[in-house]
Amino acid sequence: MRIKQSICYPLFKPQDMNLEILFKAAADVGYAAIELWSRGEDFEDIMALAKKYNLAVATMGGHASLSDGLNKRSNHDRIQTELTASIDIAVKYGIPGLICLSGNRQPYQSELEAIEAVADGLRRVAPYAEKKGINLNLELLNSKINHPGYQCDHTAWGVAVCQRVNSLRVKLLYDIYHMQIMEGDVIRTIQENIRWIGHFHTAGNPGRNDMDDTQELNYAGICKAIAATGYELYVGHEFKPKGDPIKALRHTFTICDQR
Repeated sequence: MRIKQSICYPLFKPQDMNLEILFKAAADVGYAAIELWSRGEDFEDIMALAKKYNLAVATMGGHASLSDGLNKRSNHDRIQTELTASIDIAVKYGIPGLICLSGNRQPYQSELEAIEAVADGLRRVAPYAEKKGINLNLELLNSKINHPGYQCDHTAWGVAVCQRVNSLRVKLLYDIYHMQIMEGDVIRTIQENIRWIGHFHTAGNPGRNDMDDTQELNYAGICKAIAATGYELYVGHEFKPKGDPIKALRHTFTICDQR
C-alpha cells in the first residue's frame, strides 16, 4: 500500500504565501490531501480550494481546547456536542477522521482516573461516529517540549483509552515527532499498535522542521514500515519549513513516497 500524504497547511504555509499557490503546488507534487486544525470563517473557501485541486481533507479538529479536554468530565457535554457537529461536517466533506484531545493533567486525578474519564467521554460519541463512519483520533503529543502538562503523551496511555472504548472508530493520532521526544522506538511501536492508529503526523526532531540531515528520524524507513502494515489512511506533514516551502513539499514527498 503506497503511503497517502497530506500537508497541515496552518503550520506549513508562510504568512506571505497565497494559499492557492500552496494547494496547487501540493497537488502538482502528488499530495493526496490537506488538513486543518479548526474551522474558521474561511472554512468553506478552504474546502472549495481543496476541491479545485482534487485534494481530499485528511483530518480536522473535532472539538475546542487542547489543554481543557476529555479528561475533565465537566467538559463531556460540551465536547459531545462539538464532536457530533464535527462528525456531520466530516461526512459532508468526506473527511475520514477528527482530532480529539485529552487535555492537561489535573491535580485531583490519577492516571487511571484520567484514562477512564477520556474513555467515557469518547464512549458517548462513539456510536454516532460508528453510524457515520468517521474516526475519532485521540492525539498523542509530547509534554516535554511543546505541550507541558498534556496527558495523552505516551502510546500506551492512548491505547489504554482505545481498549476501554472498544470501538472501531476510536483510534489514535500517532504524531511521530511528539512520540520520538517522549518514548522513541517509533517503528516497533507503530507495528505493534497499528490497529489503534487512525492518522499520522510527521516533523523533524529536534526543531519540528524539515526532514533534512540535521534531524534524527529516518522517515523513509518509518514510512516504509507504515506501508508494510497495510495502513490505508493518511500520513500528514505538520512541520514548519526552514526555507522554500515548495522545495520542502517536493523533498518531503520523495522521502515518504514509500510502499
